[in-house]
Amino acid sequence: MKQLDSKILREVGTLSRSIHSICDIKFKELKLQKGQYIYLTRICENPGINFMDLTILLKIDKTSTTKAIQKLEKEGYIDRKRDINDKRIIRLYVTEKGLEFYDNIINEENKNIAICLKGFSKDEKNIVTEMIIKMNKNIESEWKSSKMILGGNEDD
Repeated sequence: MKQLDSKILREVGTLSRSIHSICDIKFKELKLQKGQYIYLTRICENPGINFMDLTILLKIDKTSTTKAIQKLEKEGYIDRKRDINDKRIIRLYVTEKGLEFYDNIINEENKNIAICLKGFSKDEKNIVTEMIIKMNKNIESEWKSSKMILGGNEDD
């Protein structure tokens, strides 16, 4: 039977799912549904981001982004505004209500980071961060290519 060359992606996936599960439970009290906190934080950090840029930033399919944005808007966490120069583009902005929860979300993320990196030296933390960033950059073109196969285009 064929063997994996490395278990790193399985370990990263398990880590990611664990953190998402913890956050989904914590943020349920804020009426944030599964994974919506990710969208909310990225809109807070990128005011005026458009739908497609948000989709690409998160590496999530357009359907999931659409559903999450609709729910966040319905709950009053974000607003949509037409771009003043190009009326076809919708810009996303966090509302006061959404901004109130941003600090809670970041505090929870920082807590999870501290737990994950417990016992790591400063250099080890920097190395892990650099390696994960490099892995993300390495897979970027493959992700874009796979989206083209599925009927999207490179800008999607």
